Parts: sequence; structure tokens; C-alpha cells
Amino acid sequence: MSDSANAGGLIALALKRAGVSHLFTLNGGHIWPILVGAEEQGIRIIDVRHEQSAAFAAEGWAKVTRECGVAAVTAGPGVTNSASALAQARSGDSPVFLIGGRAPAARWGMGSLQEMDHVAVVKSLTKQALTLTSVEAAYSTAADCIRNALSRRTGPVFMDVPIDVFFAAADLPESTEHLTVDHGAPPDPGAIERAAQLIREAERPAVIAGGGVWWSHAEEELVSLVEGAHLPTTVNGMARGVLPPGHPLFFPRARGAALGEADLILVVGVPLDFRVNFGQPPVFADGAKLVVIDVDGYRKHRAGDVAIYGDVKAALGALSSAAANTPGRSEWLARLRTAEAMARQNDVAMTTADSTPIHPARLISEITSFCERDAIIVGDGGDFVSFAGRLVERDEPGLWVDPGPFGCLGSGPAYAMAAKLARPDRQVLLISGDGAFGFSAMEFDTMVRHRIPVVCVVGNNGIWALEKHPMESLLGLSVAADLGPRTRYDQVVQALGGYGELVEAPDEIRPALERAFASGLPACLNVICDPDAQYPRSSVLM
Repeated sequence: MSDSANAGGLIALALKRAGVSHLFTLNGGHIWPILVGAEEQGIRIIDVRHEQSAAFAAEGWAKVTRECGVAAVTAGPGVTNSASALAQARSGDSPVFLIGGRAPAARWGMGSLQEMDHVAVVKSLTKQALTLTSVEAAYSTAADCIRNALSRRTGPVFMDVPIDVFFAAADLPESTEHLTVDHGAPPDPGAIERAAQLIREAERPAVIAGGGVWWSHAEEELVSLVEGAHLPTTVNGMARGVLPPGHPLFFPRARGAALGEADLILVVGVPLDFRVNFGQPPVFADGAKLVVIDVDGYRKHRAGDVAIYGDVKAALGALSSAAANTPGRSEWLARLRTAEAMARQNDVAMTTADSTPIHPARLISEITSFCERDAIIVGDGGDFVSFAGRLVERDEPGLWVDPGPFGCLGSGPAYAMAAKLARPDRQVLLISGDGAFGFSAMEFDTMVRHRIPVVCVVGNNGIWALEKHPMESLLGLSVAADLGPRTRYDQVVQALGGYGELVEAPDEIRPALERAFASGLPACLNVICDPDAQYPRSSVLM
């Protein structure tokens, strides 16, 4: 590169210096300068078939690596096609930098191609949304966007660039500053001591930990706290794997008892949303005291008796020291171990079912027993992925990726390709409902072109199960809840250049998985599942 560059080259330089290695995109004339700049900087360009997938892949990269995922999309529909991914990233605190093209500033308001005010559209979906107004600010603004995405409560940032600004040139920056991230304020010592006192006094304490632990790089501090104070723990979201299966303080199946009978609940990096009934009974015990540890009070929720906001890693470290050597509660832990064992026993019948069509729980069980310990498993679907969420256990965090509370279907192929690009030496397996598969099936073309060997297992029951079963139960009928029976999704992937196979019996699952991974190709195992199998849930209307 010469002593000057256009805005695309300057932005690409900022990305490179921030450690960005991959750019997810779909070609459009409004963003040519950033594509050329990325190529010059040695940033690998992954071009997808739909802008939604570009943005989801950036989020998937963030979820697996805890780096800022970056995507670039063209103006107008390129940006609007990315809106669902931005909303999902905001909901899950995923650090994403989305760069959009924009109609030329010199002709703004005259009706240029794909002219629209993107910032007004995406402002509520992002931490920050702005338009780059001068080429001289391109480098520093891009660096600031990445810093903002990774700081405090992590999340998506959007910047669009008018095409005339994109092609304008400016001098290269002299600065090569290291990207510094703000993790939040240090914990208040008084709040730490009050929380430690509540832990020491509690008879039935419990911890629920979520994605805030993962994004804050605080998993070791959480383990130190729960082990030092003998705190039974459940997790959700990106915290899965913080405690491995079989850990004496990990109670994934006894969550109902742990939270529903606790007299003290530590809420660590978890939004008190619909998944935990907003922190109210019957999920949380009536009268239980709360200690809330999070980056900030961004989300409205039940107030804590003690709230510790700021640097989650530092807060957990300080609380671990303050509450160390708290005596164990043998009766409480024994009660939870009994509940855990009973819950697991109740699942045995469905996880070992030999019926055909295949029970989705049996399929999930076969997948988890086949996958290597460090495999990354991605979920994309409704009822089928609910079974996976119940049954999939991981030894470390970062090995389970799903849409999170926003629940946007079609994110799976993009998440999976990003995971495989980030961790090429690991198995990456996508668990997809047949409904979800239809959203982004053409991304198997992307995976074939870029040689990204992800294996997808489709649970094909021919219905929108998450809607059909509740509609029939509550309304006595179902409307618009059926798909084509036994559709050959495996042949779709074969036609795109991948590996495909139809699976119809339980004893065929493992050999098919072996063949799919051995193929070295993007693969689809189309597994015919029982449409009458319902995920056991107490409520579906959230």
C-alpha cells in the first residue's frame, strides 16, 4: 500500500491491526473499496449467498472466539437483510461490527440507487450506529467501532459509508496503537462484602450463570467462587461448559429444584427474561434473596438485594476471595443430587428409544455420544433444538452455539461455517430442524465453494413442531404448521456439491455420522424423525 489509501483501505487496515482475520460479505458495488482493502491486507473474504448469513457468520465468529466478528454488506437491502442478525447479536451481547454501503453523500435525497437512512433503521438493534462522513476519520472510526463492540456490555456496532466517501483517499495513519478494551468499573468493596455475607448466611444458595460470564472471560473466576463457597450451579446460553458434566456442583437437570427452593440466588451475567420467568415464581423461589453480578443494569429485571455492576471478571474474583471457605451444605446438595439423578433417569426412555420414525431425543443422544470432546455443536431450530438444549453437554464453554433468546431461525449454517473457520481442527456439527434448514440451505453452496466441511444433521419430522403441537393442544387445531413429509434435504446438499445421506432407523445414525465426517465435504444427514414426539415443556407461550 502507498502512503495514502481510500476509505476502504483505511478501514481494512484498522481491521487488520485489530486482529481481524475474516470478513463475511456478499458482493455489492457500494462496498467494493472494503473488499479490495481486505484482499490487500490478507483478510480472508468469505462471500455468502444472503446478507443475513454474512452478519450471522460474523456473530458466530464472535461467539466461538470472543473476538469481534466483522461483516460488510451493500446498501439498502443489504443492510435490511442483516437486521435480524443485528437484533440477535444485541439480544445475546455478541460483539459484531457490520459495515454497510450507502448512497453517495453528494446526491443524498435525490433518489440514488438503494438510498435509505440505515442508521435510523438499525439504531435500536445496536450499541452504536453511525455514518462515516469523512475519509480522514475512516481508520480511527473503524478502530473505535471494534473497541466499542468489545467493551463493557459487548454487542453489535454498525457503520455505513457513502460510496463517494468510500472511494475518497487520505494519508495512512501514523498511529499503530494497540486495541484497548474497557471491561467496566472495578467492583465496589462494600457490595462484595454484602454479597459474601449473604452467601455465608444462606442455607440453600444457588447460582445461575449466563453469557455475561463468557463475554467477560470470567469462567475461571466463576469456578473458583462456586467451588470455594460450595454453590450449586446451573447455566444457560454461552455459559454452557463452564462447569463440565459430572462436576459435583453442576445441576443442569435439577435447575427447577435449585432455583425454585433456594433462599439465595446469585444471578451472574444472566438476563432475567422469559427463560427464567423474569426471576419470578415458580422458577425463582418466592422470597429468595438475589445477588446480581453483571456488566450493567441495561436490562430491566427484578432488583437484586445486592447488585454488583462493572467488570464481571474482577467482581467474581473479588467475591471468590471474600466468600472462600464457606462451609458446605450437605443436606441441600444431597437434595439436588437426588433431583438431578431423577431427572436424568426420566430421560432414559426417550434417549434410548428404538422406534421408527426416530425419536429426536434418541438422535441427539447418538450425536452427543459420537462427537469428540472438543467438538463445536450448533443448534438451529425449534422443538428439535429444544431436545438438544436439554441433552447436549459440553466439557468447556464455547462448544455450544445457538440463537439465544431472540431465536432467529436460519442462523445455523452461518454460525457453523464461522466456527469451522475459527477452529479448523475440530469437528463442527450443526443440528437443524427441517423448518430451520429451509431458511439458509443455499449456504451449503458457500461451504462447498470455500471448502468448509461442516456436518449438518436435519431432524426431519415434516412439521413446525414448536407451533403445531401447542396449537393442537391449546386450540384443538393447527394452521400453517405442516411441511412436506420426508423432503430430501440430503439431495439438495448433494446437488450443491456436498455429501448427503438419508437416515431412517436408529442403528443407521452413527455409521452415517462416520461417513459424513470422513467425506471431508459439507454434509447433510437427513434423519426422518417422529412427528408425534413432543418436547416436554410446561409452557410455550412466552
